[in-house]
Amino acid sequence: MTAARLLLPIGLALLAGCAQHSATVSLQEDQQSKCPLQLHDGQTLVLSLPSNPTTGYRWELKDAASQVLRSLGPEVYSNPEDVGLVGGAGLSTWRFFANIPGDGRLLLVYQRPWEADVAPAKSFDCAISVK
Repeated sequence: MTAARLLLPIGLALLAGCAQHSATVSLQEDQQSKCPLQLHDGQTLVLSLPSNPTTGYRWELKDAASQVLRSLGPEVYSNPEDVGLVGGAGLSTWRFFANIPGDGRLLLVYQRPWEADVAPAKSFDCAISVK
């Protein structure tokens, strides 16, 4: 009986520790002020940036913080507001898994790939720390 009584508080303490940080952290272009961003080992980072590939502009991943993050797949483009509207703006989304403690940099630039000598129209630069 005594062992069962001890297991309940220990279990609650473990659950409380897990509740301190969510499993998924979402980040958008207007939230770049949250950087540097601190993640915990095992968290998923979802980065969503406004995009309109019909203009020729694309987000290019220059530095994926591969020292601390693992990509969970390629960029996914979606047009949530005007589904089916040709030329409408949408969102480019990337998913990463924080799998190694340390520091890295997530850097993306928004540019036309064929305009190599032109400065990017926008950039997203975020220092990442995984604990």
